[in-house]
Amino acid sequence: MKKLLAVLLSALMLFSLAACGGGGGEETTAPDTTVQAPDNPVIRMSTTTSVNDSGLLPYLLPVFEKATGYTVEVQSAGTGAAIQKAKDGNADLILVHAKASEEEFINEGYGVERKPFMYNFFVIVGPEADPAGIKDGAENAAEAFGKIADTKSTFISRGDESGTHKAELKIWGENVPDAEKEAWYINAGQGMGACLTMASEKGAYCLTDKATFLSNKDSLNLEIVLAEGEDMKNTYSLIECNPEKLDGVNTEGAKALIEWMMGAEASALIAEYGKEQYGQALFYLGQ
Repeated sequence: MKKLLAVLLSALMLFSLAACGGGGGEETTAPDTTVQAPDNPVIRMSTTTSVNDSGLLPYLLPVFEKATGYTVEVQSAGTGAAIQKAKDGNADLILVHAKASEEEFINEGYGVERKPFMYNFFVIVGPEADPAGIKDGAENAAEAFGKIADTKSTFISRGDESGTHKAELKIWGENVPDAEKEAWYINAGQGMGACLTMASEKGAYCLTDKATFLSNKDSLNLEIVLAEGEDMKNTYSLIECNPEKLDGVNTEGAKALIEWMMGAEASALIAEYGKEQYGQALFYLGQ
């Protein structure tokens, strides 16, 4: 009986020591790192295809969501379609790259303020043989397009009112080819990825944002024939949708995402994106 009592006392002492942390220190518990979900946790972003197809948004948004408790629903289309989705009341903010269209969106009362925050460059890509001779003498996109037209080399146009399409039309100026009369000029009416695939298959030229091309180049028989001309700069802007014009806008969520996208954490991530895989950043901070 005495032996049993001694065993029980020993066990009790061990239990007490364990409860006190084994060393007499204060009891500690792991901090609660769970982020409480906002009252309206879903943010609807309508955006151009390039920031999605290049992988930038899938890279950035999980960081934002983890830090804030929001969930971002991304709708990706050409800039014209992306802006229209917002006008139809299906977005809380837009991320696009066509300045004139953005200003029109705001002037019509749909958007609050245009906030340019990053840029990259459009590039002209084409077959390695470069039948238009762009690599041998074109100093800017306008000259390159002139060479394409002069040689009637096949060119794939997005033709979808996207930011890239609008940039292409601006470069052509008054010399925009008529797709119904010029067989070499193909009006695809497709997104950037589909147009690059078509250009690769046809040995054609195409205007594309650099980020989308680099993220798809391994599957394409295309190379950059002209890059980073002054008439090829491609600026991206964030615009909060106007709750006074549109019903159901998650204003608090839109403001939170815009503030984060333009803040230090996102800026650091954007500055590094692409360097490891492509040896260069795909986007640059600024406007």
